[in-house]
Amino acid sequence: MLDRIADPRGRRTPYGPPDAVERLAAALPSHMRDALPPVIRLGSPWPVRVDMLTEDGAAEPSAERWVPAVSAAGSNGDALDLAVRGGRIVGVRGRAGDRVNHGRLDPREWQAWQPRAGRLTRPLIREGGAREGGRLVEATWDVAMERVVARSRELLARPGGWGRLAFHTGTRLFLEEHYTLAVIGKAGIGTPHMDGDTRWGAAAAAAALAASFGTDGQPGSYSDVDHCDALALWGHDCAATHPVLWERMLDRRLGSRPPAMIAVGPEGTAAAVEADVHLAVRPGTNVALLNGLLHELIAGGWYDAAYVAAHTVGFERLWRIVEAYPAKRAAEICAVPVGQIEQAAEILGAAERLVSTVGPDVLGSNQATAAACQVNNVHLLRGMLGRPGAGLFQLGGPGCDALVTGSAADLPGLRNWADAGHVRELADLWNVNPAVIPHWGPATHATQILRYAEEGSIGLLWITASDPAATIPGFDRILAREDLFVVVQDAYLTETARLADVVLPAAVWGEKTGTVTGADRTVHLCEKAVEPPGEARADLDILLDYARRMDLRDRDGRPLVHWTDAESAFEAWKACTRGRPCDHTGITYDRLRAGGVQWPCTPAGSHGVERLYAGGRFATRPGDCQTFGADLATGAELGEERYHAENPGGRAFLHAADFEPSPEVAGDEHPLVLTIRPGPRRGPAGPGDAVAVPEPFPAEPCLEVHPGDAALLGIEDGDLVRAESPLGVLEAVARLSGGVHRGVVVLPLDGQGEALARVVAELTLTAWDPVSRRPLRTAVAVRLVKAGRGGEAPVGEGLYSAAATRLGCAASTRPEVTAAAGGGEAPERYEEV
Repeated sequence: MLDRIADPRGRRTPYGPPDAVERLAAALPSHMRDALPPVIRLGSPWPVRVDMLTEDGAAEPSAERWVPAVSAAGSNGDALDLAVRGGRIVGVRGRAGDRVNHGRLDPREWQAWQPRAGRLTRPLIREGGAREGGRLVEATWDVAMERVVARSRELLARPGGWGRLAFHTGTRLFLEEHYTLAVIGKAGIGTPHMDGDTRWGAAAAAAALAASFGTDGQPGSYSDVDHCDALALWGHDCAATHPVLWERMLDRRLGSRPPAMIAVGPEGTAAAVEADVHLAVRPGTNVALLNGLLHELIAGGWYDAAYVAAHTVGFERLWRIVEAYPAKRAAEICAVPVGQIEQAAEILGAAERLVSTVGPDVLGSNQATAAACQVNNVHLLRGMLGRPGAGLFQLGGPGCDALVTGSAADLPGLRNWADAGHVRELADLWNVNPAVIPHWGPATHATQILRYAEEGSIGLLWITASDPAATIPGFDRILAREDLFVVVQDAYLTETARLADVVLPAAVWGEKTGTVTGADRTVHLCEKAVEPPGEARADLDILLDYARRMDLRDRDGRPLVHWTDAESAFEAWKACTRGRPCDHTGITYDRLRAGGVQWPCTPAGSHGVERLYAGGRFATRPGDCQTFGADLATGAELGEERYHAENPGGRAFLHAADFEPSPEVAGDEHPLVLTIRPGPRRGPAGPGDAVAVPEPFPAEPCLEVHPGDAALLGIEDGDLVRAESPLGVLEAVARLSGGVHRGVVVLPLDGQGEALARVVAELTLTAWDPVSRRPLRTAVAVRLVKAGRGGEAPVGEGLYSAAATRLGCAASTRPEVTAAAGGGEAPERYEEV
């Protein structure tokens, strides 16, 4: 096994699993563990290794103070401390005692904390309010906010005014800010139009968890890696997306009694190289693969029949579906050797403690929610939940706070919009009429919000901490509508901000205080370290100011949003979670200053619940569940009556799904399928830094082509080629690789190529996951045409110029806005799904 992590220190810390006593202690509830000696109660065998990154490369920065914070580089939830000197952040240090990262840092952490040029320091408004001829000019906060408030009141005064305001929110707000926005939108305005970037990332993960287990919330704990004897990475190149978690896996693999590893995904990734069994399935065939593995587990008797009978519903229907997917048939669909499926099934079936991570190649691919549910089924069949080493993570990316608090889509506190009792709970908590809270149907998802804005039914769109114009084809055209008032709340003058009527300058992490929840439900406190530049404000302060100016009040005439700072906002959120599966009532800011705490956490449990669903008890009772379910094939809501008929009674659902081919299939005109492969997360180079990846990652845009396909097309290694889809063209250098399937072309991305990602998005016809409503743009049918010999054209210019000119793109009608990189003909409209 080789070390494949981009590690800023190049140091491995191998370790073996805990002994029997430590494993027994890990399985005890937190209140019982408190009585044990600290060496047993708090111990994890993963050694501490403190990473430090500084602006001058010094081993130890000269800091006036260290301020606790949390990783800004991803969704792992790594705890760290910021070195502050002279009012500036001059270094970052991993926190040794934290349960998540044991002192380690994401290699990109220093880059993530460095301010970029172009920070906004004062509000901006469109000069004269004119749609054409007006430019963005600086204004006071009073002028900018009154303009937003005036437009809000004007729209609310119209019939159905609550439906004329919409909010699109990114993932980089703190929990307190997400919850404040949710209360403003759902109880103050009453709009169902609240969603955001989680729709492109975490939505399928959340939908799958709720479908199988009753509510969102990752079942496992990162410490399960310490205990497991098998690791399964489903569409997840962990080195690229969760580097610190990957280090933990590698250290276990290099220690005594290492776990076996299965990796599902494309060739050439760190996970593919490291794995004992690598399944490079044909894009879009994850459900077929998982059905084949489930068939092998059941047919081979590799499942816990007693656990399944006592703690699940749906086994008979699951077997009826997967019975038709023996390993041979699954192998034919997925284009992998049948022996690899059988070998993977044997590892899954023999494991005593299995950890699974599910990543973007499942959650962003064909049948996303259905495929993720089948991974849940693997763990349910094996009884691999709720005990040390039996962990499951649906890793859709940042945004769990947006989903749990209700600023994106669902009701706050993991409540069910179709449960009248849940709506009454919120109405009583907020002291508002239940009719105000939108609950007559599912919340409007992000792309449907765009459709409504395009059609003119939405008159104000407030975009916070997100830059959708840089990544979503046609978004700039929608924002240019004369009757759409656009508010952008951000730290930078992004492409989206340039199209706004009002721009509100926001503080970034390190310039404000709040909490962040990581991927294993660990809540951390991120404290203010430095002042924001100029007149920039914390997002919470901006939202509190808006609520005050709008004079939002409850039924008794008191202020609806009654909190005044981050800590009081957190206390308000705690009241919202009381008795819910995400209970935070035992967490306080003082407690968080001692280290991260997992939810649920009640006052009786000081450490929180490390693993969900111990003893096979799930949140599927009608009063607990977040959803009454949806058809995995169509997305149709099943409804309360049918849910009661299923009578889950605290048991989990074994959801079955037949394989459905991807809507993006090759044909005579476009015989190849282009897909993308995310690259490793890279940090800034420094003295002594070492970056190791499976193969030298291309510094120039390239397309990896199977030698057999290249020979048929007369393409040689290094040639300039064009990949043409029905919607457009991109150019890149061809690299011949036996690691890709025949009929598949792979575009590697290095994690910093936003323009490249947009080109691929614009080449792709949008498909939808029917349950989560996540747009799926991971594959596109193309034809490959030789454009020149190697060295005949500048590669970067070739790709970008082709993208920008291929079909022509009308520039925005708003001044000072150039056509977004990528171009292409915008879709006629955003389809309702």
